[in-house]
Amino acid sequence: MKVTSDKQPTPPPPDEDPLVREVRLRRDRKERWLREGDMSIGRRLAQIGVLGWIIIVPTLGGLFLGHWIDKRLETGIFWTGPLLVAGLLIGGCSAWKWMNTR
Repeated sequence: MKVTSDKQPTPPPPDEDPLVREVRLRRDRKERWLREGDMSIGRRLAQIGVLGWIIIVPTLGGLFLGHWIDKRLETGIFWTGPLLVAGLLIGGCSAWKWMNTR
């Protein structure tokens, strides 16, 4: 908000107002829902499956890579644990980004 010389704040332009943006976003979502309807059960199950794979593949990749490094360097589970957690974080972030694009 800008302040004029008489100390009266002026509202932001309608395109920059966060409330207006959120109302438009909600209206667009409602219009899309009315146009397309609810997702089918099959589509919802497919999304759950995709999310599972998005999380599991990097997690198992980190696990196997850590195990392989530990076998080569004979370090017990020194690399397995951190790479498992790193894979889980990568999978979780990827799933989060995928869900927010939907």
